[in-house]
Amino acid sequence: MNILSRTNRNPIAQWWWTVDRQMVIGVLILLGLGFFAALAASPAVAQHIGKSTYYFANKQLVFLALAAFVFLFVSMLDAIWIRRLAVLMLVGAIGGVVLTLFAGVTVKGASRWLHVFGISIQPSEILKPAFVVVVAWLMARQRARFKAYDIFLATGLLLGCCFLLALQPDFGQTILLALVWMCLFYLAGGSMKLIATMTGIGLTAGAYVYTAYPYFRSRIERFLDPSTGDTYQVDKAMDAIRSGGVTGVGPGDGKVKSILPDAHADYVFAVAAEEGGLLLGGFIILTFGFLVWRALWALREENEHWVQLSSAGLICLFGLQAIINLAVNLNLIPSKGMTLPFISYGGSSLLASAITMGMLVGLMRRRGTAHLQLRAMPATALPIAVGGRS
Repeated sequence: MNILSRTNRNPIAQWWWTVDRQMVIGVLILLGLGFFAALAASPAVAQHIGKSTYYFANKQLVFLALAAFVFLFVSMLDAIWIRRLAVLMLVGAIGGVVLTLFAGVTVKGASRWLHVFGISIQPSEILKPAFVVVVAWLMARQRARFKAYDIFLATGLLLGCCFLLALQPDFGQTILLALVWMCLFYLAGGSMKLIATMTGIGLTAGAYVYTAYPYFRSRIERFLDPSTGDTYQVDKAMDAIRSGGVTGVGPGDGKVKSILPDAHADYVFAVAAEEGGLLLGGFIILTFGFLVWRALWALREENEHWVQLSSAGLICLFGLQAIINLAVNLNLIPSKGMTLPFISYGGSSLLASAITMGMLVGLMRRRGTAHLQLRAMPATALPIAVGGRS
């Protein structure tokens, strides 16, 4: 009997016939691109630090296989179990972030990693998808029960998580969480006055960070005026993208991976654009764009409020992280160590991306006859579906 037959009642068959297969294919494409990116970008970096040629590539292959399994497992969970998983992950991740402040490994002045049995773990990466689902659940519950303490708790989670991340310090992740929280609050029908107030608070905090942290101020100033400091990495990344042209210089013939220490991580897009040209670079961007579009399109037909809000937050998290990484590579925003989901090297980032998309695909699965009927009904725009605003 065919394991994927419609009449087969095994978990794999039930998953296959209820899942959005176009999104699954999109994720698998990104995983495949991540494998080829590791093969292209990491050997030169490994040799530069005295490791074997395929040291990083072999590690990334293990992480990719694990990420594929995690994505499949999480996407097979029911919505209620995804929410429970998010709560457990959030508690564990917050504990991990706190632990980094006392026993973390310091790299480039930031304590963001823990060494566990010889493996580096970045708890803040796991924090992000869990934070999104829990906050979305609280905001949806507040609207259903008209209990103000749910939104106060969601706000407290934002402030607490941002405070802990700022202590590491990791201002990129802090800004990302704040942006996603504001998107969720807006979609949940939150007051525009409160959003404007929180934006003002955020800008004030940014001004303080600008004055209190010299390295943060230096990144801003170098972006606005390159003559004020070293812009070597972004300059070389831009040179690589330009030299790639339309078709690229060819696999293995790129130069940027040999001269940038973060070519396999933060600047992996520059490596891909140099060797594969506009064709490969454009394909990567279009794949991310397709996944975001596909998720938002499917959400028009979702009826359960917290599922709709959680899914919107997860795709917002995924899309914003990709945009930030690509914008840094294209010198559109100041330099920031933000990975490109599924493609940049890094086990914690890769597993977090797998959890994010696994949760998204799992939440968007068709759930029973009633849901199948709803998908045939006329769609309602997302902001209307989640309520008005004052």
